Amino acid sequence: MEGIKELIDRYGLEEDLENIIISFPGEGGRVKRYHILKRPFIRIVYPDRHYVDYPLEDVIEATVRFPEILLSEALQVIYNERELHKHEEEDDHEIKEAPDQ
Repeated sequence: MEGIKELIDRYGLEEDLENIIISFPGEGGRVKRYHILKRPFIRIVYPDRHYVDYPLEDVIEATVRFPEILLSEALQVIYNERELHKHEEEDDHEIKEAPDQ
């Protein structure tokens, strides 16, 4: 739950007993709101009938950053970015060899 509290503070989100509430500007300047249930995981069922349980923290971040696209697509963007950064971090490590004795 600490990660969720950090996201609420970072993005200035609202919450009630059961939901995280994400507000964003909609068409015509109207404010739209997404209500995400406070559960450890959010399940997305895909058209081919398989499903994936996504951590609530990832769902919140994806919804805040990409409210205009499908949640499944927003999550994929988030995971692709993380994978890209992971590879960049791996490339930054200096390779050292032990000296010959």
